[in-house]
Amino acid sequence: MAKKVTKRFKELLKKVDIEKKYSIDEALSTVKSLASAKFDETVEIALKLNVDPRHSDQMVRGSVILPSGTGKSVRVAVIAKDAKADEAKTAGADIVGTDELIADIQAGKIDFDVLIATPNMMGLVGKVGRILGPKGIMPNPKTGTVTMDVAKAVENNKGGQVNFRVDKQGNIHARIGKASFDKSSLEDNFNAFLRALNKQKPAASKGKYIKTAALSLTMSPSVNMDSQELMDLK
Repeated sequence: MAKKVTKRFKELLKKVDIEKKYSIDEALSTVKSLASAKFDETVEIALKLNVDPRHSDQMVRGSVILPSGTGKSVRVAVIAKDAKADEAKTAGADIVGTDELIADIQAGKIDFDVLIATPNMMGLVGKVGRILGPKGIMPNPKTGTVTMDVAKAVENNKGGQVNFRVDKQGNIHARIGKASFDKSSLEDNFNAFLRALNKQKPAASKGKYIKTAALSLTMSPSVNMDSQELMDLK
């Protein structure tokens, strides 16, 4: 059954030129003008990359600390023990544990947005890899979530770090702020994210790295962007 298009959404569509490829400046201004929900909507970017993630040399994943933060309260869990567990708690981790945390995950209780682990705990984390992997929250050194510096990792994720990973179809989705952010703050976050993404371009990816790009709010139409301008951000 086709999804019903609401009157509100139809009105928002009138503000968007679906045939146009918006510049970064135009896209941010337009998206901010589309805010209409009763809550502070998230600004989201969606990209289609010219990569084939089935090949390990074309996997794209990484992390970036958004200079203006995400505007979202992030719950961080840490799998560590002894002194490292204490460091995580002091840094503000919401959940810290080992076997009992793994048991909760196995039982389907995942009350966190980010999972961090020390390297010596990865054998334990491996028991729930099939659960965490599809959810995009499996700890990984490339996103700074497998580390002995758990305090810094907790602080980064609480302070605006965004992890990104290409899916099987070559798509990447990420949040870059809130509709309530001023345009300058959103632009700073947008540029930081794209620069981090461009640095992760695989050598095996030939031709146009970013095929398509769009910006939107949680409950708004998408604004298509000029992908070449995005690729020029270094």
